[in-house]
Amino acid sequence: MAAVGGWGKRVCKTGWLPTLQLIRHGSKSVTRHWKPMHIMRQKLMAVTEYIPPKPLISETCMKPHVILPEEETGYERLLLRQVKQTFLENKMIVVCQYNYIPGNDMIMLRHQLRKYNIQVKFFPSKVITPFLLESKYKNLLPLFVERNLLLVSMETRAQETLRILKRVPQINMLGACIDNVILSKQGFVNYAKLPSIVTAQGETAGVLSLMTSHTSRLLQRGPAHLSSLLDQYVQQESEKVEEKQMGTSAKLEAP
Repeated sequence: MAAVGGWGKRVCKTGWLPTLQLIRHGSKSVTRHWKPMHIMRQKLMAVTEYIPPKPLISETCMKPHVILPEEETGYERLLLRQVKQTFLENKMIVVCQYNYIPGNDMIMLRHQLRKYNIQVKFFPSKVITPFLLESKYKNLLPLFVERNLLLVSMETRAQETLRILKRVPQINMLGACIDNVILSKQGFVNYAKLPSIVTAQGETAGVLSLMTSHTSRLLQRGPAHLSSLLDQYVQQESEKVEEKQMGTSAKLEAP
């Protein structure tokens, strides 16, 4: 025991302590215990609870929705350039409402229109609307509501366009622009009833030739009438001279 006690004193002097130490504390006195609130007090607290008044206008109506501007992509810039080129290069632009058409029928429609040099163009509304707002075609803007297609041509093919659209009830014509003049549907129909330029030129030439012939006839009537009067006068004078000569000769022959 003496050896063990000496070794323990020697170890404690070098600073070694055991890793686990048992420390005993005294018990703490609890003075308050949790008690449930009385039922009457719970009712009183629920009745007297403050309820803030609701605003007359909701916050969603007061705060406007913030719409972040969308960045224009390269594809949209390409479509915008094609829209400008379409409106500048073509004389006839017909705006139509597009409904679903089977693929084969759409191919046949394109083929029939291409015979008369009429092309079909599809442009989304978000691309064509900014162009129309800044151009002289802004009155066409109410026609571009949903899905639309354009029938464009470098020539005025109104009669052919109406004849082909009558066979396709899924496509409804809304309006047109011909030679920078905006026409309604009825105006386009009236324009299609007009004769062609060649026919109009022939009728104009016929009217002008008729007028010139009538004018020349009126101008020739005066000299012709004067010449006929002069001929009649000369004939009458010659008859008078002959009568005088016959009278004088009769007097000379009488005894």
